[in-house]
Amino acid sequence: MMKKAILLVAVLMLTVSCGEFQTLLKSEDSGKKYTYAEQLYNEAKEDDDKKKYRKALRLFEQIVPEYRGKPQGEKLSYLFADTYYELENYYLSSYEFERFGQSYPNSDKVEEAAFKKARSFYELSPRYDLDQTDTNKAITELQAYLNTYPEGEHAEEANDMAAELRIKLERKEYEIAKQYHLTGEARAGNYRAAIRSFTNFLANNPGSPFREDAQYYRFDSAYQLAINSFRELMQERLEEALEYYQDYKKYYTEGEYSEAIEASAEDIKSRLQNF
Repeated sequence: MMKKAILLVAVLMLTVSCGEFQTLLKSEDSGKKYTYAEQLYNEAKEDDDKKKYRKALRLFEQIVPEYRGKPQGEKLSYLFADTYYELENYYLSSYEFERFGQSYPNSDKVEEAAFKKARSFYELSPRYDLDQTDTNKAITELQAYLNTYPEGEHAEEANDMAAELRIKLERKEYEIAKQYHLTGEARAGNYRAAIRSFTNFLANNPGSPFREDAQYYRFDSAYQLAINSFRELMQERLEEALEYYQDYKKYYTEGEYSEAIEASAEDIKSRLQNF
């Protein structure tokens, strides 16, 4: 009986709550909407309740325009942006946090808004093989946050996120170059494209975790191009491949590809003896 009574009370409270919410949606009383929306937001924050966030958002959407420029507008604008953020609507949260920062540059929430704007773009960043517009935007925004708040509350997290996104961009660049390498057998010009791409990658990303791989595949692209060339082109291309071998060995004396690259280098030296 006790369990049934508790359940009945819970159902009655939910019914009253839903009725109050629906009544407020149709009401023209902005003050009551503000109070109830803020209550829903605070409860959602405490319970991580997406349904309450969605309810709060519907009320915020109705009243935010009315409060712009008023004393309550600053708090309301932040809650509005943060509700989008908590609902993982990152396009709109980034927009509303930016608008908040522009409208209230002296707010004590402006740093938090700047970070969450940047994090919104971070969350929008797709996997490495897709368009990276949002990734670049996220890096720009994270760097802007770090420039403004070098000792900020979220500085360490922002640095970690920016580093992660830069690696994603490096991986995209590396994988494009590697694709040229993998398709070189079908089209010799792709080996030349791979060499150029890996050379540019190595110049642009001196600390990349893909650097050893890029060094090896640049060499192997040059090696494969050389051994599949007409005789009049072969000597020059073998010598170029040998230079890339030496570059690899300079940095990776006991590298992951040491065995494979040594075998190829011996073949190059043997072939050069015929010229």
